[in-house]
Amino acid sequence: MFTGIIEEIGTCVALIEKHDMVMWDGTISNGVELVVHAKVAFEGAYIGCSIAINGTCLTVTAMDEAAGHLSFGVAPESLRKTNLKNLKAGDKVNVERAMGAHDRNSGHFVQGHVDGTGDILEMTREGESLWVKIKVDRALLSYIIPKGFIAIDGTSLTVCEVDTVAGWFNVMLITHTQASITLPTKKIGDPVNLEGDVMGKYAAKSTGALLDRLETLEQAQTKSLLAAAIIGGAIGACVALIAAQR
Repeated sequence: MFTGIIEEIGTCVALIEKHDMVMWDGTISNGVELVVHAKVAFEGAYIGCSIAINGTCLTVTAMDEAAGHLSFGVAPESLRKTNLKNLKAGDKVNVERAMGAHDRNSGHFVQGHVDGTGDILEMTREGESLWVKIKVDRALLSYIIPKGFIAIDGTSLTVCEVDTVAGWFNVMLITHTQASITLPTKKIGDPVNLEGDVMGKYAAKSTGALLDRLETLEQAQTKSLLAAAIIGGAIGACVALIAAQR
C-alpha cells in the first residue's frame, strides 16, 4: 500500500528485454527488467520489497547501492496497463516506497495497481497553480468523481472537474507538487498511469450488485403484473361471453 506522496524523482537507467531469466524451476525464459537510479528509496529497501514506480507497484529483484540502481521485474500485464513500456534511459519517474503501518497517510490509499492510462489534453496556468486535463477511457471514468481522489503516475491528487460526455477530468497542482513530481514535465498527448480510488471501486461494486438485484426484481414484478393483466383480461372476456350467451 502507498500514500501517493512521491518521495523522490528517480531516473530510468534501462528497460531491458532479457532472454536469460531463471524461472522458479530452473528453466530459462524471457522477461523485462526495469532499472531505476534512486537515492531515498534505498533506505529500508531489500530484495522482495515493494516500490511504486510511476504509481506501479513493483518488486525489487536486485540492488546495486554503489551505483544507486534498483532493478525490478515487470510483468506483461504491467507493461500492457501502464506507461512503463514507453520508458527509455534518462526518463524521470516518480518513486515511492511502500508505507509503514505506523505512518501517517497524507494522500490516500494507493494500491499501485494501475487501472489504465490517460492522455494529457491540456496544461494551463492559473497564477502559480497548474491545471492538467486528462482524457480517459469511459470505463475508468465511472470511478472518478469531482473532489474525489485519483492517483496520476502514483501521485495522490484531488479531482476538480469531470466531463463524462467528452471523457475527461482535470486536476490542479500547487507549486510544491509541481516541483516534486514528473507530471509538469510531460507533453500534450503523453500517457499517464491512472488508478481510481479503491474505496470508490468497492462502493461501485457493492452498489452495482444491489442495482442489478433491484433491476431483476423490477423485471420480475413487471412480468407478474403483465401476466396478471393478461389473465384478468381473459377472465373478463370469458365472463362477458357467458353473460352474452344467457
